[in-house]
Amino acid sequence: MSKILKNIEFEKALELGALVDYHEGQVVSRTLAQNKAVSLTLFAFDDGEEISSHRSHGDAMVTVIEGKAVITIGENQHSVAAGQTIVMPAGIPHAVAADGRLKMMLVVVFPN
Repeated sequence: MSKILKNIEFEKALELGALVDYHEGQVVSRTLAQNKAVSLTLFAFDDGEEISSHRSHGDAMVTVIEGKAVITIGENQHSVAAGQTIVMPAGIPHAVAADGRLKMMLVVVFPN
């Protein structure tokens, strides 16, 4: 049976933040799953780095693992800190900016 998840050890307790490393001046990503139904990606942002405004066909959920993010959804800005989650609805422009160094998990669920 093929595995759906990738780039992660199975049957081992892991700290998600330890699976991505910071790199100066970069946004680093590690894809854990990618298919027609869902995308699951870990990110590490250096201070001041961002993902510019874009739209997604699926609902996107960000969970901050470490640090703080400023997340723009449409015209609204939200400060999201470690341990918090925010959902960015499908079709609405959104952006993510690191407020200091940031680690987060992004889950996107696509429509059928």
